Amino acid sequence: MNSDNKKHHVVVVGAGFGGLYAVNNLVDSNVEVTLIDRRNFHLFQPLLYQVATGTISATDVSAPIRSIFGDKKNITVRLDSAVGIDVEAKQLTTSSHTNIDYDDLIIATGVSHHYFGHHEWQKNAPGLKTIEDALEMRRKIFTAFELAENEKDPLKRKQLLTFVIVGGGPTGVELAGALSDLAYRTFEKQFHNINTREECKIYLIEGLPKVLPSFKESLSDVTKGYLQDMGVEVLTDSLVTDIQNDTVFYKIKNENKRIESKTILWGAGVKASAMGKILSEATGVKLDSVGRVMVNKDFSITDYENIFVIGDLARLKDGKDFLPGVATVAMQSGEFVAQLIKNRTSNAKRYKKEFKYKNKGSLAVIGRNKAVADLGYFTSKGFIAWILWIFIHILYLVGFGSKVSVVTKWALSYFNQDKGNRLIFSNKQ
Repeated sequence: MNSDNKKHHVVVVGAGFGGLYAVNNLVDSNVEVTLIDRRNFHLFQPLLYQVATGTISATDVSAPIRSIFGDKKNITVRLDSAVGIDVEAKQLTTSSHTNIDYDDLIIATGVSHHYFGHHEWQKNAPGLKTIEDALEMRRKIFTAFELAENEKDPLKRKQLLTFVIVGGGPTGVELAGALSDLAYRTFEKQFHNINTREECKIYLIEGLPKVLPSFKESLSDVTKGYLQDMGVEVLTDSLVTDIQNDTVFYKIKNENKRIESKTILWGAGVKASAMGKILSEATGVKLDSVGRVMVNKDFSITDYENIFVIGDLARLKDGKDFLPGVATVAMQSGEFVAQLIKNRTSNAKRYKKEFKYKNKGSLAVIGRNKAVADLGYFTSKGFIAWILWIFIHILYLVGFGSKVSVVTKWALSYFNQDKGNRLIFSNKQ
């Protein structure tokens, strides 16, 4: 941004839900906006598990940032990464060695996988946060079935047809349900040398006493029942202690156990992006145990009212509890901060200075016609919750083309139970 440009300049780092909603609310306002992201697209993370299991394609859950904001005159999009902050000069340094001046800075870079101090597990147990993660997961899943079809050794075939998912939150539950549909429905008659319904084993391991820990206990119980009916073995109160040599080691009731599997998938825990540490070093702001930034009621940080942290990277208490790391929190925080900035720059006398989260509920899909929904004023399960889940996810998808594509593919998948996106791409050149 040129120094002679007198318009108020807002820099937004990260084009996830938080950053996207912040920028969208600043379109055609009296401020100039620069949106920075290391990718040229916005990613709809809640549906990544469907990319991993072949229901939809990667392009269905992503939208080019320039297709969203490219024609907005006050929005500049940069493909770049933030690597440093000079809070005194009010400049952001990027990986392209550019210094970008800001009047207000919004950081929305989110979180990544957390292996609880065992980063070496990532090699054997990929997580699910990026398009690359989903494609790698898909490669492992579909390759396992193909190799099992040709495997003569019964022990090796058993390892190939054993799938272990670590983490019983929404990601783990939805992934387990999708894998069950894939193994026991889609593939039931498509392989000649293996019986996927009889030979395939799917395990879901959760360290807490129930799956979907953030849901009401009744819905967690329903979810566990759904998964078990679908052939998933749910292991709660089970703490993973090690992952090595295609083996998951875990402890349940002080008893050490193990599962041998060629396909181990990670869906537990989060770790803040590197921007949390960068910001802490520059400002002294406090971080929580996984690197998320402790913010004020308006998402600003202590001593710097022009620096905001939103979305999953922010840690804000709402009453007695911290706000959950879900998409609706990111969306609302982005909208709130954008409106706050507009009010300040227009010298509005009265406006909301403290964020209040409007809890729109939680949903998780387990399988075909099976879902649970907790919308606060009522709970639902089964087919009705499944329809609610579809409607809400379609509503939040960015881009009309994506919505049409996803609805069409879900309809085809529902009626013919076939997974159309089964291409296996090797990660080796």
